[in-house]
Amino acid sequence: MSKPLILLTNDDGVNSVGLWAAYDALSEFAEVVVSAPAVQQSAVGRSISIFEPLRMNEVQINGHTAHIVEGRPTDSLLLGLYALDIHPDLVVSGINLGENISCESITTSGTVGAAMEAANQGVPAVAFSLQMNDHGDKFTDPRAHRIDFSTAQKAIRDLIPVFLKEGLPNGADLINVNIPAGEAKGYRVTTLGSRLFDTSVEARTDPRGKPYYWICGEVVHLNEHGTDVQGIMDGYVTLTPLTMDNTAYRACDALKDMVEKINR
Repeated sequence: MSKPLILLTNDDGVNSVGLWAAYDALSEFAEVVVSAPAVQQSAVGRSISIFEPLRMNEVQINGHTAHIVEGRPTDSLLLGLYALDIHPDLVVSGINLGENISCESITTSGTVGAAMEAANQGVPAVAFSLQMNDHGDKFTDPRAHRIDFSTAQKAIRDLIPVFLKEGLPNGADLINVNIPAGEAKGYRVTTLGSRLFDTSVEARTDPRGKPYYWICGEVVHLNEHGTDVQGIMDGYVTLTPLTMDNTAYRACDALKDMVEKINR
């Protein structure tokens, strides 16, 4: 009996230790094809390169074949599907170095963005992200990390065979999984937290006297029961089902009332 086929991508780049930790776990029960960005592409969301050509190169990394795409995570996903002409049973994106939790993060995350594009193409997808105790570690070269991926790899071994066998739950287009730093207490199904950062812009001056800016912000901890933010804080692996439908259904009636007043 043939193994299921998984397309593996990420946003930290093809050399990220997180990508290859995921590969090691997945290859125990699946055939894995790697198509990932050549370099770090965090926070590019679901952007697609439509104004420039894309190059893909096949290389050997850690003794395994990988396809390096000179583009974004979504580009890597699309070239994996259509340039390589593969038909995966599932797309896995990650393991990302740094959690992708709350409404705020999933809209900018390249890890989640690639999984969203897979769902848009009709392929079920799961995104995996690992919490960093030191938020500065998110911005370190992803090849240089000395991180314990054992909890994240266990989550992959526990969850992916279930999704391969049973499919994603009805109504979910993709699953966003976040793993706490250290040992996990278990698994918890969550909703998205409302926010993660108190965003600010810091102005500085370069040696030539010209201004430049850093977009930054402090992490905020809102006590929102049942959310992915609270779940990670409580030490659980969080599973958040996501849908591509961004319609604000609760606002439809109120918006209809507004439009009716305009039409009178």
